[in-house]
Amino acid sequence: MRPQDAFHPPWWLANRHLQTVWGRLARTRRAVAFRREILETRDGDEILLDHAGVQTAGAPRVLLVHGLEGSSHSVYVQGFLRRIARSGWRGTAMNFRSCARDPGRLSRTLPNRRPRLYHSGETEDLDLVLTWLSRSQEGAPLAAVGVSLGGNVLLKWLGERPGQNVLAAAAAISTPYDLAACARHLESGLGRIYARSLLATLRRKALEAAARFPEAARAINLERTRSSSTFREFDDAATAPLHGFQGADDYYRRSSSLAFLTRIATPTLCLSAEDDPFLPAESLARARVAASAFVEFVVTRRGGHVGWVTGRAPWRPLYWAEDLVVSWLAARMGSLS
Repeated sequence: MRPQDAFHPPWWLANRHLQTVWGRLARTRRAVAFRREILETRDGDEILLDHAGVQTAGAPRVLLVHGLEGSSHSVYVQGFLRRIARSGWRGTAMNFRSCARDPGRLSRTLPNRRPRLYHSGETEDLDLVLTWLSRSQEGAPLAAVGVSLGGNVLLKWLGERPGQNVLAAAAAISTPYDLAACARHLESGLGRIYARSLLATLRRKALEAAARFPEAARAINLERTRSSSTFREFDDAATAPLHGFQGADDYYRRSSSLAFLTRIATPTLCLSAEDDPFLPAESLARARVAASAFVEFVVTRRGGHVGWVTGRAPWRPLYWAEDLVVSWLAARMGSLS
């Protein structure tokens, strides 16, 4: 069977948009119990890590890196951590700055201590987390799974550090390889609906950062941030200046994982769907051409964005991508799932 034919959506969830939104509507955000740990960053901020699964010394560990405006309570992170626990592994979810949720109020994010947020090319915090986790593994395998924006961050990190990698294997799911192309793609059709939802919280976070930190207020164009209705407008007004880029084009060029795929030297799975409403299909084709021999692509015809929901009936859904990714990682880490 060819990879693109490996996934078949069920009759009750055949549409790519239904595949994309199903989990967010139907899955629990409390599938696993966490043990929260705070990691101090190099600039005096905090990264919150949520640990789940077995904590047996010597067990493999998988780090989950969430997508745009996600957290350890995102349903796909919860699903992966539950699947990882069934394999007898340790699981850890990294929360990007400004994305950690208050466990008592999942709608509330915890504030930063420094005047910066996070973005699609931010790899310094990921490097800090992976370095710290690797020291606690005592020789046991360490892997990472990045989803959507998290996939871009992970792939960029892998390409930046091909000779000093602490990971035995990695997987990137529904990755926006070319950020500029994806931003344009979400400016038309139903893409605008997805963008509108995400931009509402992004704008609020940027404006809150400006209200709390004079440095952020000086960097961000507050008027353009408030009126932004596309990712390009927001990134040009807020993301780029807040994080040291010359503008949206400079941010997209320097942060897109597409330019880093050729240097990856770690066994890496890249899983995408051709009907992903967040990504133009042509960017998937360019990513496959650019990638090193260490990168294996599985591109299905259907599946939506972080979807791949199957099962005979809505009350008994199965999550194909979680099984595929964990089995793939197990084969590379020498551990049976």
